[in-house]
Amino acid sequence: MEAYLDIIIFFVLLTLGYVFGQSLEKSHYRSIIKRESQLRSIPVIASKILPDEFLPCQTEMVSGNVVISVDYFKKFVAGLRSIVGGRMASYESLIDRARREAILRMKEEAKRLNADYVFNIKMETSSISKGSNNSIGSVEVLAYGTAIIIDKESAKQTLSKDDLGKNEISGNDAAAINLRTA
Repeated sequence: MEAYLDIIIFFVLLTLGYVFGQSLEKSHYRSIIKRESQLRSIPVIASKILPDEFLPCQTEMVSGNVVISVDYFKKFVAGLRSIVGGRMASYESLIDRARREAILRMKEEAKRLNADYVFNIKMETSSISKGSNNSIGSVEVLAYGTAIIIDKESAKQTLSKDDLGKNEISGNDAAAINLRTA
């Protein structure tokens, strides 16, 4: 009889983990999508090179950090997947949400500084709060970069943000542009 009770408790916890985990994940994705559209005006660029057109400018380091925990259902599914091998899709959505949230928090900090761009973006990830058998309990993502605040008074001939996204620089054209590191 005790074995049946353990099985029932297991399936109840599994079902609760699935229902609440899916609900919270969908809510978080809706929040992420809404905030991404609000912060679309601040481009995030991985390049270390800052075009001369952006000079003179002020720079400031900005960062965004998030820790997201794994729900019980994802742990269970990942445990089954580790037996047979293959993609751990249950963890992929966790990493995707954490990455996007960290970038959003970094962009929110850049917006508070009235930054025009964020250059040289880098990301760090780590798993923290390990559970039994070294299973992942939480994942941390840190996004950081250099906020660029263009001095609009001195820089009369800057590229517009729309032009920056539309122009592709070919290998031959890149040599003709005078670039400087940020």
